[in-house]
Amino acid sequence: MCKLKYILCLVVSVFLSVGCKQQSAGQVEERAESKQAKQLLQGVWMDQESEMVVFKMQGDTVYFSDSTSVPAYFRVINDTLFIGDNDIKYPIVKQMPHVLWFKNTGGDVVKLVKSTDPEDANVFKRKRHGKVLTSRQITKTDTVVMYDKNRYHCYVAVNPSKYKVTKNSYNDDGLQVENVYYDNIIHLSIFQGSARVYSQDFRKQMFEKYVPKGVLEQSVLGNLEYDKVGADGFRFLATIGIPDDASCYQAEVVVSLNGKMSIKQMNY
Repeated sequence: MCKLKYILCLVVSVFLSVGCKQQSAGQVEERAESKQAKQLLQGVWMDQESEMVVFKMQGDTVYFSDSTSVPAYFRVINDTLFIGDNDIKYPIVKQMPHVLWFKNTGGDVVKLVKSTDPEDANVFKRKRHGKVLTSRQITKTDTVVMYDKNRYHCYVAVNPSKYKVTKNSYNDDGLQVENVYYDNIIHLSIFQGSARVYSQDFRKQMFEKYVPKGVLEQSVLGNLEYDKVGADGFRFLATIGIPDDASCYQAEVVVSLNGKMSIKQMNY
């Protein structure tokens, strides 16, 4: 009886082992990239109706005609086009040597044809891909403030930094693209005559309590603007937002007359 149980257990173990190996092999095969499909994608592609250049596939990289969009890695798996580090999926509806139809993130079918005009490739030569946006110039403001018979100078300097901020957006064809911006470091100094009351650099991370994390990661510290002065000190409005977005966040920076700084959430 014991011998029979041992044989049955051995048989079950063999089947389980074979099944796991087949399943593992199936998963590898399922995730295997289609080299043939990827080869067909090489070249410059344009919109079937407007004949406007959309992107260029070269090697493992897709280059967008918009000069502000960063080139992205792409691959093809099981009739699905994956673009970018986040593996955004674009199901392929039709693919031929000179035809590519796929569904964008909104479910619309994007119909492209491969360009046969060598001049279309010049679109990518004339434009610097991955161009970093936002101003590279320092912006300074000097505000003279009178309070309690004392004269104050409030200096604000918006300094573009080397810290890059990546923003995800969608182009006209419904493809997710990445734009890169420079964040700012803003310096604030307050003087009473020649005596320094306060001096500090501000970075967007100082406002993390007042801006959702996902928004803050894609935002830049835009400005620090003088508002008013009173018994509690000097008030400035800090603006944090995603570049080219309609909305932004504001926080109130308060510097007391004796140089103590605090940050408060704006009450709307």
